[in-house]
Amino acid sequence: MSTVFEFLAAQPVILLFLLLGAGAAIGRIRIGGISLGAVAVLFTAIGLNAWAVSQGVTLEIPAVLGDFGVVVFAFCTGIIAGPAFFQALRTSYPLMLVVSAIVLLAAATGYGLGTAMGLSPVTIAGTFAGAVTNTPALAATGGSPEATVGYASAYVFGVVGAMAAVWLALRHARHDTDAPGVIVDKPVQVDTTSLPTATDVAGRHGGRVAFSRIEHISGDPAETVHSGTEFRPGDVVNVVGPADEVQAVAAELGHTSAIDITRDRTRLDFRRIILSDAALAGRTIGSLRLRERFGASIMRVRRGDVDVVAGPDFPLHLGDRLRVVAPTEQMPAVTAFLGDSERGLADVHPVALGVGVTIGLLLGSVQIPIPGGGSFSLGFAAGALILGLVMGRVGRIGPFVTALPNTAATVLAEIGLLIFLAFAGTKAGSLIVSAIVSGEVVGLLLLGGTMTVILMGGVYLVMRFAFRLGGTRLSGLIGGAQTNPAILAFANSRTAYDVRVALGYSLVYPAAMVVKIVLAQVIVGL
Repeated sequence: MSTVFEFLAAQPVILLFLLLGAGAAIGRIRIGGISLGAVAVLFTAIGLNAWAVSQGVTLEIPAVLGDFGVVVFAFCTGIIAGPAFFQALRTSYPLMLVVSAIVLLAAATGYGLGTAMGLSPVTIAGTFAGAVTNTPALAATGGSPEATVGYASAYVFGVVGAMAAVWLALRHARHDTDAPGVIVDKPVQVDTTSLPTATDVAGRHGGRVAFSRIEHISGDPAETVHSGTEFRPGDVVNVVGPADEVQAVAAELGHTSAIDITRDRTRLDFRRIILSDAALAGRTIGSLRLRERFGASIMRVRRGDVDVVAGPDFPLHLGDRLRVVAPTEQMPAVTAFLGDSERGLADVHPVALGVGVTIGLLLGSVQIPIPGGGSFSLGFAAGALILGLVMGRVGRIGPFVTALPNTAATVLAEIGLLIFLAFAGTKAGSLIVSAIVSGEVVGLLLLGGTMTVILMGGVYLVMRFAFRLGGTRLSGLIGGAQTNPAILAFANSRTAYDVRVALGYSLVYPAAMVVKIVLAQVIVGL
C-alpha cells in the first residue's frame, strides 16, 4: 500500500476528492438507525492518514484548502442564520454567558488535573484546545510539539463526546415547542360589530397572522386586504398564519365559514413566485408597494423548508418563494416584476461573497490586546461567521445585495464543510500516531476526556433543564459551544437542515471561540 499512499501524498487534489467520496459513502451507512453523515469524512481522513503514517507516508491536504473550506462554511452559515440571529440575540445573551462560564470551568478543572499529573502548562493548554476541538486555541499556544501532541490526543474524543451530546439532545426533538408552526388558511365569517381593521387584529396577534382576501356581505367582488380594511359583520375573510393563531382570530372575529372564498379565482388569483430580481433583494415587503402597483399582496414567504407569514417589515432574499394574491389580470405583471426565475435560487453573488469573506478575514486577523499584556485574534472562521451574520441580516446596502439565496448558501456551506473536514482529518491522523508513539496518550486522553465531558455535559444539562431549550436548537448550540463544524454537520444531517440548528450554533459560537482562545493563552502563561 505504500506505493498507493505515496501517489496520494503527491496528488493532494485526488486525495481530497477520494476522501470526500469515500467519507460521504461511509456516512450514509446506518447502524441502529444512526448514520454519521458528513462527519464521516473527518473519521475517514483520520483513519486513512493513520494507516499511511504506519507505512511511512504522511497524507496531507494543503492548509490553504482547509482555510478556504472553513471560511466559506462559516460565512455561509452566518448568511443563513443572520435574519433569525439578531431577532434572538436580544433575549439569548444569557446563553452566551452561561456557555462561556462552562468553558471556563472545563479549563480550570483541566489545569488543576493536569498540574496534579505533572504536565506542563503548554501541554495542558494544547490538550484543552483538543478537548474543545478548537484549532485557533492551539495556534494561540504557539503550536509547540507538546501542545500539538495534547491537542491530537484529546481531539477525537472531543468530537465523539460532542456527537453523543447532540444525539442525546435530538432524542427529545419531537417534543420541541419552538418548532415553526404549520401555516394554514381558514375562511372566517365576521360576527363582531366592533369594526376592527386588519392592522388592529394582526397587531393583537403579534403580526403572526395575515389576511389574503375579503368578500363583503354587500356582494361586491372579493378583494385583497390592506392595512386599513375594516371587517364588518357578515364579511368573510381568509386568515393566514399558524394554526393556533388562526383559530384564535376566528374566535375573536366570529366563526369558521363554510364558504371557501379562495376557490373563486375569476377575480383574484394566487400562486408561488420566486424572487429572482436582484434589484428587489434585501428590500422589505412593504417597500415593494405591490398593492399600490398591482393590487397584490404577499401572504407568506417560503425560505428553505420553512414558511413564515409575510409582514410589511419582512426583508426578502433572492430565491424566496412568495405566495402572492393578486387580481387575475395583474398576475403576469406581478410575476414579471418579481422575476420568477430558477436562477434566483442559485445566484451566488460573487461580489457579496468575495467582499464579505475578505472583510471577515480582516476582522478575524485583527489583534485584540489582553489586559496585562499579549493579544489574540478571533481567527478567520469567527471573523467570516460574524460578517456572514451581519450581511445575512442587512440584506442590502444601497445597490449592493449582501445576502445569498438560501439554496446557494446551503450548497456552498456544505462544500466548504466537507473540504475542511478532509483537511482536519488528515492533520489529526498523523498527530494521533505521534501521540501514541510518545506514550503520553493515556494520560492526555483522560485529561482531555474530562474537559470534554464537563463542557458537553454542562451545556447539555444546563440548556436542557435550566433554559428548557428544545432538542433541535440545543443540538446546534452544542456544536457552537464546541466550535466545531463537524458537530454542526452531524446535527444538520439528523434534522434535515432545520434552521434552528444553525441558529443555535451561531448564537454561542463567537463567544465560545473568543473565550477558548483567551483561556489557552492564559493557561500557557500560568
